[in-house]
Amino acid sequence: MDDILNKIKEFESFALSKLESVNDKKALDAIKIELLSRKGRLSEFYGMVSKVPTEMRPKLGAELNRIKKVIQDKIELTDKAFREVFKKEFFDYTLPVRASFIGHKHPLLQTVDDIITIFHGMGFEVAHGPDVETDYYNFDALNTPEDHPSRDLSDTFYIKKGILLRTHTSPVQIRTMEKKKPPVKIIAPGRCYRSDTPDASHSPVFYQCEGLYVDEGVSFGDLKGTITAFARTMFGKNVKVRFRPHFFPFTEPSVEYDFSCIICGGKGCRVCKYNGWLEISGAGMVDPEVFKTVGYDSEKYTGFAFGMGVDRITMLRYQIDDIRLLYENDVRFIRQF
Repeated sequence: MDDILNKIKEFESFALSKLESVNDKKALDAIKIELLSRKGRLSEFYGMVSKVPTEMRPKLGAELNRIKKVIQDKIELTDKAFREVFKKEFFDYTLPVRASFIGHKHPLLQTVDDIITIFHGMGFEVAHGPDVETDYYNFDALNTPEDHPSRDLSDTFYIKKGILLRTHTSPVQIRTMEKKKPPVKIIAPGRCYRSDTPDASHSPVFYQCEGLYVDEGVSFGDLKGTITAFARTMFGKNVKVRFRPHFFPFTEPSVEYDFSCIICGGKGCRVCKYNGWLEISGAGMVDPEVFKTVGYDSEKYTGFAFGMGVDRITMLRYQIDDIRLLYENDVRFIRQF
């Protein structure tokens, strides 16, 4: 046993000495094979373990494992040193650098910021609310009947009974009015969720911005002026706005509003389906029933509310023809903006 241990010690000295004298990567690889490969010199000693008395095998095995680790550590250290030398001595300073890309905001979020800036200029504050809402704030408080189609499973993502992913940011209006007495002048941008099948113009997740203005003497004329001012600031002074009668449970009277097509200037094109107008969203005067829910005096106060699809506005601004591009996070697409 002592004779084997002495030979192992000699092998260790030999191996370390050889590694000290190595002067290039190729020679290091050759020594590694010579010392540690399956047919290398160290494996010969492992073959002797079975030939010694049983009680001596653990000691011999432990010694071989120690030496193996010492040699491996030395090889790794030497290899690292060679790599550092290579980096310093063989770096080609004439090679072109890799192009770096400066990060910027996603076009959708840039549009959100621009919408906020425009409405800030008109005195609106930004309000936020939770994405996970209750039936009460998403439907009941907004005067939405229990049999309204928007409550169906085919239209709304329910987490459990009475709890859902908000289908619009209108709940923020209710939450704000509960906490604050008039005047109230807010916009509520944020993500919304509806059970839509994704296609070029629909997404189950989308961004919306809603607005609310409540005070004494607020009129439908104020609503029209606000929407028109926004349209001309966002799309240029030549854009036109039209209002069409509609129905929403939480406003009365209610309208849908359109902008003249910014692509063709209202002349008619594929984007506007050749009618010169682009549908944006809905608006109207706040229904007295909604005021009753939040404890406002509808005899004293009036107000208007409006909504707009941020995705649609983003697509118009940048002439994007598929809403899915906004959510796929393809760097090649995002870098264009």
